[in-house]
Amino acid sequence: MTPRLSGHGLDIQLPARWEGRIYQRTAPAVSPATAARTAAINSPGGQPHPVMHLANFALPASRGDFGTGAVETMGPQHIFVAVVEYAADCLDTALYAPRGIPTLTAAQFNPNGLQRRIVGQSGFQHFFTEGGRPFCLYVVLGSHRHAAALCGEVNTVLGRLEVVPA
Repeated sequence: MTPRLSGHGLDIQLPARWEGRIYQRTAPAVSPATAARTAAINSPGGQPHPVMHLANFALPASRGDFGTGAVETMGPQHIFVAVVEYAADCLDTALYAPRGIPTLTAAQFNPNGLQRRIVGQSGFQHFFTEGGRPFCLYVVLGSHRHAAALCGEVNTVLGRLEVVPA
């Protein structure tokens, strides 16, 4: 039986050989200069929101919300998925207008779609709303050349993700 990962209104039955973590980022201590940049991530009261990491490789203990610390260890058959929830004030904005967890295509992945370019890898970022909650989906493929096969595996995983409505 494959493990179930559940917490903070996110739930997924992981496929074999996949692992994941769900955590709430701690509200960062920020200077006034950076407060505006972090306002979308944290609600006005500094309430943290959940982050879900999924991977078909061993996740390192220390990772950034969008995979820093993990993506550098990926091989060509590896996949990293981050599902990051944003503050409710993002709802009803153009960026989060797409509804539902997306089904991805290999053509959406691009080596320039990475937070930080790593030779051979490919990435895709998509903002959406599910269950009245705004999210960013960020996916890194270990090999752009294998995007078609890896994308199919990503869609299998995303098809298992459930979001409890707000």
